[in-house]
Amino acid sequence: MLHAIIMAGGSGTRFWPASRKAKPKQLLSLAGERTMIQATRDRLSSVIPAERTHVLTSVALVEPIAEQLPELRRETIVGEPCRRDTAPCVGLAAALVAHEDPDAVMLVCPSDHVILQHDQFAEGVRRGEAILAEHPDAIVTFGIKPSYPAESFGYIQRGEVIDGHEAYQVKTFREKPDAETAKQYLAEGTFSWNSGIFLWRAQTILDALKQHEPEMHSHIEAISKAIGTDDYDEVLQKEFAAIEGKSIDYAVMERHSPVVVIEAPFDWDDVGSWQAVSRLHPADEFGNAVVGTHVSVDSSGCIIHGTPGHTIATIDVHDLIVVQTPDATLVAPKTSEERVREVVAALQAKGAEDRI
Repeated sequence: MLHAIIMAGGSGTRFWPASRKAKPKQLLSLAGERTMIQATRDRLSSVIPAERTHVLTSVALVEPIAEQLPELRRETIVGEPCRRDTAPCVGLAAALVAHEDPDAVMLVCPSDHVILQHDQFAEGVRRGEAILAEHPDAIVTFGIKPSYPAESFGYIQRGEVIDGHEAYQVKTFREKPDAETAKQYLAEGTFSWNSGIFLWRAQTILDALKQHEPEMHSHIEAISKAIGTDDYDEVLQKEFAAIEGKSIDYAVMERHSPVVVIEAPFDWDDVGSWQAVSRLHPADEFGNAVVGTHVSVDSSGCIIHGTPGHTIATIDVHDLIVVQTPDATLVAPKTSEERVREVVAALQAKGAEDRI
């Protein structure tokens, strides 16, 4: 059976000051009335029922997520004892799902993407399932057709066509490129953005971790053996903390074979930083993307995000990010959006935990 894994452990520091430790971006409504994680669950509901949906997150976010997703079984919202990146997260999820269903197929999705075309998303998942039916040891990933030479995404280079499917063998994975390299990838026409959405059998990913990351796998295996026992919580705490954090791309995707990429039949936005607001909300006549109340005097190209009942006024400013919350305000050039996380680091250094 098909099981959904929602990865929801991110801190969303690039969305400060709206995103905070207690309520990071996946729990915010950045692209509509529903929060990011609710929208993710809505999208998955067309292909996977609530009872076969797991959420992997931090311990601190288990209860807030349970409140936002009351349809899920409480035990399927799993708090990781500490942050260890996506490979341990995936390994733990695979162990939990395989315990329930040894033949499980896992659809792994981040909690903070925007995909509005639910029917096309379901179509892509069905295509992936068809590939796994013929190639059960494969790992399937979804590539996004690039629309501009992005420097903030990883890239997947397509290889040979998979017979009978609109899919390709993966030739190489490439890390986030510089501007010139990104232009080359776009011009070549064989590269896709790496969406971070995966489809595989639970046993396949466990076997892949055993092959490529044996030490990590040994800790996951110890946790797996403790599932359902009185010692589970203690074993989870000890073994998970002992894992060296690593992304699933580094741990498995770049080293495994076969890996298959489907060019996603849906539009996608990873909502990685405040610039996403200008993609998700229509701009006014001066190119300002506004969430909240904004008064503009000769201002253009700005991203404005405020709280209800608060008016933000700008005069003679251009291409700024202005974010207002009840206890903090951010003002920065759009070109410096990646440096927002430096503000969070600076606040941490000052011991201002109540501001992060």
